[in-house]
Amino acid sequence: MRHGGSWNDERVEEAPRWLTAEEQTSWRAYLRASRELSFALEKDLQCHGVSLSEYELLSMLSEADDGRLRMSALADLIVQSRSRVTHTATRLERRGWVERGPAPDDGRGVVVQLTDAGRQAVESFAVEHVESVRRHLVDVLTPAQLAALGEAMGAVHTAYRADPTTPEPSECPTMEL
Repeated sequence: MRHGGSWNDERVEEAPRWLTAEEQTSWRAYLRASRELSFALEKDLQCHGVSLSEYELLSMLSEADDGRLRMSALADLIVQSRSRVTHTATRLERRGWVERGPAPDDGRGVVVQLTDAGRQAVESFAVEHVESVRRHLVDVLTPAQLAALGEAMGAVHTAYRADPTTPEPSECPTMEL
């Protein structure tokens, strides 16, 4: 296994810090539940003909000043590669929910703008989405558990952003979150 440097680097590898039984149980519970939660949220939006990633993009635009964001800023917000955001924006543009154009400040970047039809769409999906989030997550947990989850995920996010070895989504174009 490569540990920095060249392939013939003579450094001694540290032994892996294997997960304890308790850590393994928690890790697997997180993996299973996070996938089940994503599946449930996705399924509940599908009845409206929209995916969770499409909803997330529309939602971020609906909360932005003037309903517009640079494509690169949007990709960072929703933790997706720029190419994935471009594909999602293309699908949404075909539906008339967003428009793309050159960034007014430099002309090199691309700005995604929520249309009136897009705003109406995201507002209609929001009701189903918040009910789904409540049903599958918020109402399942006690207030203390929900607060602890928020704190824990905040710590994970902070560590992710601070770790220089963590790739950006744009560096992993096939990565799907």
